Amino acid sequence: QVQVVESGGGLVQTGGSLKLSCAASGSILGFGEMGWYRQASGKQRDLVAVITSSGNTNYAESVKGRFTISRDNAKNMVYLQMDSLKQEDTAVYYCNAVLAGPIRRTAWGQGTQVTVSS
Repeated sequence: QVQVVESGGGLVQTGGSLKLSCAASGSILGFGEMGWYRQASGKQRDLVAVITSSGNTNYAESVKGRFTISRDNAKNMVYLQMDSLKQEDTAVYYCNAVLAGPIRRTAWGQGTQVTVSS
């Protein structure tokens, strides 16, 4: 019933920009913290950026100044604006949402591929 769906990935050249979107639905009490994670081929899944329901943000050091996370609580949407993309940003990007409620539950999207070419 809970669903998290990413979109916006694609192929972009070094220095270009992409904006990822994530739509979360199905949580009776809504969502708390939401974030973006990425997993490059053969690597672990790492946090890229997170944002709380009140708008507090945290970024991985490698993307600070280049990526911006935002959310629309009314729409249960979270976005990741990616600028000045580098080849090392190439990865599958996953959206994660924390379900509001008495227990901590999270939901993951299926991922969207971002490929930055030389």
